[in-house]
Amino acid sequence: MPKETAVYTHGHHESVLRSHRWRTAANSAAYLTAELRPGLAVLDIGCGPGTITADLAALVAPGRVTAVDTDQGILDQAAGVAAERGLDNVEFAIADVHDLDFPDASFDVVHAHQVLQHVGDPVQALREMRRVCRPGGIVAARDSDYAAMTWYPEVPGLDTWLELYGRVARANGGEPDAGRRLLSWARQAGFTDITPSAAAWCFATPENRVWWSTLWADRTVGSVYAKLAVDGGHATATQLAEIAAAWHGWGEQDDAWFMVPHGEVLCRA
Repeated sequence: MPKETAVYTHGHHESVLRSHRWRTAANSAAYLTAELRPGLAVLDIGCGPGTITADLAALVAPGRVTAVDTDQGILDQAAGVAAERGLDNVEFAIADVHDLDFPDASFDVVHAHQVLQHVGDPVQALREMRRVCRPGGIVAARDSDYAAMTWYPEVPGLDTWLELYGRVARANGGEPDAGRRLLSWARQAGFTDITPSAAAWCFATPENRVWWSTLWADRTVGSVYAKLAVDGGHATATQLAEIAAAWHGWGEQDDAWFMVPHGEVLCRA
């Protein structure tokens, strides 16, 4: 698949947005928030439903946040979140991170959460993020690393899920193990002042393990990912249903534990 035609593996099914709306600056951008202050101009790339965007806007007000994504429908949802929170310092636009329609040195901070794993050319994306960032500003990226995800108890169906997801994501032009590659990609994009780090989500309480397993079970059979898996010949609908059942079974166990590791980079422009 040509790099410029990479497909967003998850789509915007309700099960996907259920996960995205849970994200906040505290649980998904803590490595960046200490660098933020009132008055900064921020570009939030791949903003999704806008929960992190709104948190960033509150932290930099009266500075402005420009939130971009590739889908107008999801931008409308993000705008709704900003309106509900009474934020008037956010604007929204369609954009392609490979070719951003902004002048050089337009922003103090350029942020992308869980974006580079889905794009066709992450190095070019980081070059564009660097181009639109002002000298001395920050380019921040955080991505999960699927191959490093781990869980207990061992459930064969989840091993099948992980292997299948990797095949589907790569067939779509993405790189699901992006977290470990962020430092390398940033260096290839021309950054020399880079602070790499790592952090994790953990789902182990009764409430959040059921929430996590249910949304992945639903995503496995009902989202764009499910259609891509079947249409691409990677799995049958029956096999997807078996994986969804494995997710439910894992989430119902009292000692279930799941970790999602993330790579992070703060790059000085």
